[in-house]
Amino acid sequence: MPDIQVNILAVIIAVVANFIFGFIWYTPLFGKVWAKEMGFDPDEKPPGAVMARGMIFMIIGNFLLAWVFAHNMAVWDPETWGQGPSEMSAAANAGMAALFTWLGFFLPIDLNGVAWEKKSWKLFGINTAYRFLSLLLVAMILAHM
Repeated sequence: MPDIQVNILAVIIAVVANFIFGFIWYTPLFGKVWAKEMGFDPDEKPPGAVMARGMIFMIIGNFLLAWVFAHNMAVWDPETWGQGPSEMSAAANAGMAALFTWLGFFLPIDLNGVAWEKKSWKLFGINTAYRFLSLLLVAMILAHM
């Protein structure tokens, strides 16, 4: 039987780091381009209530992502199953977890956005790069704590 241990402090730190990363990605880095590609007026600021709701949903989503990802990473750790430690470094484990999670779960959904929702390739690039880097950030925090 596996002994799954999740470091809740690592999850909380990952949530905060991912929230900050999302703010930087979708505000100063790609905010105007993203808004334009989504069909929003890039110069129009959403009302405070809309921003607050969005931030609350983002925190909930970041928590669920980090908590479930921590469980998934633990399940693939040989020590969870009473085996010796993995020969891969923590960084390599985090990188592989992020890559394969993105490749199997996030990339297909992003591709469907282009295929069926008429989303642009530019929007695809912004969103899918964010999702991969977000997973990598969370995985690195989880693996090193």
